[in-house]
Amino acid sequence: MPYPKGHKMKVRNKIVESAAKAFRTHGIHDVSVPFIMKGAGLTHGGFYSHFDNKEQLVAEACRYAISDTIALLQQAADQEKQNPKINTVIDYYLSTYHRDNTEMGCIIPALSGELSRASEEIRQVFTLELERMIAFISNLAEIDTSKGSSLMSSMVGSLVLARTVSNPELSGNLLSAGKQYAKALVVA
Repeated sequence: MPYPKGHKMKVRNKIVESAAKAFRTHGIHDVSVPFIMKGAGLTHGGFYSHFDNKEQLVAEACRYAISDTIALLQQAADQEKQNPKINTVIDYYLSTYHRDNTEMGCIIPALSGELSRASEEIRQVFTLELERMIAFISNLAEIDTSKGSSLMSSMVGSLVLARTVSNPELSGNLLSAGKQYAKALVVA
């Protein structure tokens, strides 16, 4: 009996979602294809009927994760009625919730260091996705992309440092300082 129409695409999407979650949490290097497939509820034997290699999956997972993050940030912004929407996005991005839930967080701080050593193909996809994220932030803040790049860099850097340190008080201070600086940057 054949699978229903769209089955292969649904399975592929489950694999990409599983990969994005795993890469956000563990990085690329430490995540195996069998681990990703298990996370999707599948056996690893079917991987190559969907992807040529892990590199192709990394590229698709980056696209998916950025789209997911933009949708999440847009949803947060849409709920704001009084303050500038960008402030709501900054508050969410630099929240303890986002810091502590890497599996669903922004993939940019999770993979930036590792992707600097990735293939040109993956770096090109990541570059396009980062540019898309900067455009989203710039449009929401109503600032040019140069300023948007600074804002995004500041937010990513603050989140990376807050996730890296072992001192909870310092981590919270880094998030608070990052929020303050990011909001000041928007109005400067």
